[in-house]
Amino acid sequence: MMDQIEFVNPGFLWLLLAIPLGLVAGWYLGKDRKVILNYNLVSSNKVPKTWRSRLHFLPVVLRSVAWAALIFALARPRTSTMNQKTMSTAGIDVVIALDVSTSMKAMDFKPNRLEASKRVASEFISGRPQDRFGLVLYAGESFTQTPLTSDHRIVQSAMSEVDFGRVNDGTAIGMGLATAVNRLKDSEAKSKVVILMSDGVNNSGFIDPKTAADLASEYGIRVYTIGVGTQGQAPYPRLMPGGRTQVMSIDVQIDEPLLKEVSSRTNGRYFRATDDQKLSEIYAEIDQMERTKLTDLTYYQYTELFYGFLGLAMALVLLQEVWDKQIAKRWM
Repeated sequence: MMDQIEFVNPGFLWLLLAIPLGLVAGWYLGKDRKVILNYNLVSSNKVPKTWRSRLHFLPVVLRSVAWAALIFALARPRTSTMNQKTMSTAGIDVVIALDVSTSMKAMDFKPNRLEASKRVASEFISGRPQDRFGLVLYAGESFTQTPLTSDHRIVQSAMSEVDFGRVNDGTAIGMGLATAVNRLKDSEAKSKVVILMSDGVNNSGFIDPKTAADLASEYGIRVYTIGVGTQGQAPYPRLMPGGRTQVMSIDVQIDEPLLKEVSSRTNGRYFRATDDQKLSEIYAEIDQMERTKLTDLTYYQYTELFYGFLGLAMALVLLQEVWDKQIAKRWM
């Protein structure tokens, strides 16, 4: 931004009017004075021009400019430079609860449900640099892969390494949600969110998903649930004897009523992702609903200028004193 000049005490500038008024008053009061010069001329009836006579006005100019500089110094001029910076006023804490049961191997997403979920979630994290993220994995049981952190590289690195076989197989939705809630319950963020992804029916764990949802609601945590899977059937790679893999069709069973109930109890929403594109659109919609509040911070940098005017006034007063003394010495 360009520098702008402003005065902290602009009222003092009215005193500038006193300078021309003083000059006029001085001239009026002194116009009838007669200056008598003693001189001795040999062959002239005319007073010769001297440097003193030519510069008779200089003391008045020095005093006038000195007073003007002093008045400007009292008005305290300064330059101001405006700067703006966008800052987040309240970040959001988000825990992604990812289903890693073997049914996530289904190939109705590319290359499968788990890899597609990891990719889209990682892109979601990249687009929210101001927020903290955590990662919870669940199948037949659950555990925290990454606690809440603002270092997104750690979360994304951990997510890239997620694979099957980390925990016993099954779908413990209640356990996954309860673990995510446990990571968020002590958070001081203004908004706390769980994004829970599942492609099956709750069939494991000792915590009921609805109980976990009520716990989330108690701590002010909003839960967005995503059902991952096409409608009807999905291609699934099955390991056959001899180590070969055969793609078969399996029925897609997602407990949508349960996932809707869980999200409803926490003032969240349920989504159904039937392919990669739809999953990306769901995360984009969540991204718009859960935006971190930003504020434009405006601050000013000031440079004081009154020192220069004060120095000028002092220099002019000193110059006038020197001038007067030199003239007095020369003409006494």
